[in-house]
Amino acid sequence: MCSLPREKTGRNDRCPCGSGKKYKQCCLSNSISVFSGAGITDTPWSRQRDASDRLTVDLQRTLKRISGDLGDLVLDGWIDFNQDEDPVFLSEMPHELSIFSPYLLFEWTPEKPLRRGAKKAQGGLVVEAYLKKAANRLSALEHLILEQAITRPVSFYEIIRVHPGRGAVLRDILIGEETEVEEHSGSAMMRPGDVLYAQLWILPEVATLGRSAPIPIPPDRKVEIIKLRGQLQRKIKKQNRELSAADLRRYTDEIRAVYLDIRDSLSKPPKLQNTDGEPFLSHKIHFNTQSAQSTFDALASLAWGVTKEELLEEAEQNSDGSLRSIEFAWLKEGNKMHPAWETTVLGHVKIFGKTLLVEVNSANRARRIRKEIELRLGSQATLVGTETESQDQMLKQAGEGKIFRGAEKEIDEDDLMRDPEIRRQIEAQVQKQIEGWIRTKVPALGGRTPLQAVADPDGREMVEALLQGWERQSESLGGAGIVRPNINALRRLLNLPVKTEFLLK
Repeated sequence: MCSLPREKTGRNDRCPCGSGKKYKQCCLSNSISVFSGAGITDTPWSRQRDASDRLTVDLQRTLKRISGDLGDLVLDGWIDFNQDEDPVFLSEMPHELSIFSPYLLFEWTPEKPLRRGAKKAQGGLVVEAYLKKAANRLSALEHLILEQAITRPVSFYEIIRVHPGRGAVLRDILIGEETEVEEHSGSAMMRPGDVLYAQLWILPEVATLGRSAPIPIPPDRKVEIIKLRGQLQRKIKKQNRELSAADLRRYTDEIRAVYLDIRDSLSKPPKLQNTDGEPFLSHKIHFNTQSAQSTFDALASLAWGVTKEELLEEAEQNSDGSLRSIEFAWLKEGNKMHPAWETTVLGHVKIFGKTLLVEVNSANRARRIRKEIELRLGSQATLVGTETESQDQMLKQAGEGKIFRGAEKEIDEDDLMRDPEIRRQIEAQVQKQIEGWIRTKVPALGGRTPLQAVADPDGREMVEALLQGWERQSESLGGAGIVRPNINALRRLLNLPVKTEFLLK
């Protein structure tokens, strides 16, 4: 891993801006001037910003001048940027302008791309048209910025350290280079571990974010970027060398494709799955039966590992001693996704009088329980109907305040968790289940377990990214009933470095 050098220029050296003058007679003298009335010191960063803003305005004018129909041209660019003939309208994703506009102004060309081995033109359609008229009147700094904008790769940068209000240290995940960038307002929102899809401009006196996607990528999505790195490394394997910035420019479409996949998945609601990995779809299945007792006798063994006597402890009886109602969980032994679990709750059975209700959370479990009931009860059970509720419907009801009918139960659980002894027992149980994850096959790791993945460098980096994402998610959880896993305990089991900031909290 190397760091990009920051040049130090002596007072009597030639100015790095290319003017031919001594540094003290050129940019150094300008750097100590003060904007009139504003009280703001002129710095390399502010000069770069001013020059960049001027270039952007000029390029936007050029775009309007060369386009027969600006709307059609922008739409064509938006289609190419998204690598999709029918993308979501730009008007529905206005925040994407921060990464799409530089692509359109500096990079995009409507012609088909040249073959991999062919020499690529410098800059896209707009830049080429702009330089034909303005090349001779650009300042040295504007020339440098334009060169950076059309030659530097757009890559994925992990935020290593942040100096709020001043800047950050970024590491290119694909080629390993570390760069300290100056970024004022943007750095206030940065967090170590997050990833930026961005382009850096490395100028003689300052490195900055030339362009950046609007939303930081959370740590766990770094796994997809590491996989991309492996794919690109295999492309150049025969050349017996490491990936370079030139390679990233060559594979810019492949890199952007990964960004687009991550962007689109982050904008969608999470796809819920049950503990068998099945898509979440709530089912409420209603049967009419002959009696509560005969129904219970036929279905009691669905609660694996629990005796009839234990189930009946929670039952309600009629005055004559017969069974009135009972509720119990449909249980199976173990769990494929979580080897440490002794049982898995597949659904909930409610019997009251001649009514049987079963609630499950997937279509597959609904089919299984219907088959079990029909097999066990036969003609004694008549299906009345099934209600389903999708994830989208549940999210909509949550927004309208119509969900969480079990709120009173949750409050009771919060009260229980305030008891130190009960909390310790539950925390120990949860931690045992969490630690079972290290021996669980994880799709994001290519079907390997975390213990297997940490045996190679890329796998270790992927596992650490997943752990960072886990920590980030647990930070947002609140309430007395919340048990946060000890991720550092997992790191120790996996022989990964322990995060000291969590030890100090």
